[in-house]
Amino acid sequence: MLLNTTAHTPFAQTYFHGTKADLKIGNLIEVGFSSNYGQRKNAKYIFLTATLDAAVWGAELAWGEGQQRIYLVEPTGPIEDDPDLTDRKFPGNPTKSYRSQHPFKVVGEVTNWQGHPLAQVNAMKEGLAKLKEQGIDSLNDN
Repeated sequence: MLLNTTAHTPFAQTYFHGTKADLKIGNLIEVGFSSNYGQRKNAKYIFLTATLDAAVWGAELAWGEGQQRIYLVEPTGPIEDDPDLTDRKFPGNPTKSYRSQHPFKVVGEVTNWQGHPLAQVNAMKEGLAKLKEQGIDSLNDN
C-alpha cells in the first residue's frame, strides 16, 4: 500500500489574537497602531498565538477599557517566535506565541471562553509593573 504523503489535511493551524479592540470578520490587524504593551509606542509587530490560554492573557492584559475579545486570525505573511515569551522567559516556545510585521485577517471570534482568576491577573500585572520599574522593557519595543 502506498501512502500519499503530499495529501492535504482538512485541519489547518488555528491562531488567536487577544485584545480589547472591537473588530469584524474580514478586518485586518496591522502594525503602526499604539501597542497594548511595553512603552505603548506605535507597534512594529502584531502578535498571535496557537494556544487559547495565551490569547486569554492577551485579552486580559490589553490596554484600555473595552470588552476583552479573542479573535481567530490568519497571518498574511511570515510569523516568527515572540522573543519576550521564548528566549527571555521560556526555552523554545511552549506558549506558541508569535509576532509578525504582516497583517492578520480576522476570520472569527471566540465568544465563549473562561478568563483567569482575578488574583492571578492582578499578580501578572504587578509582575509586569515591577519589570517596568526595573527598566526591563519588551524586546518588541526595540
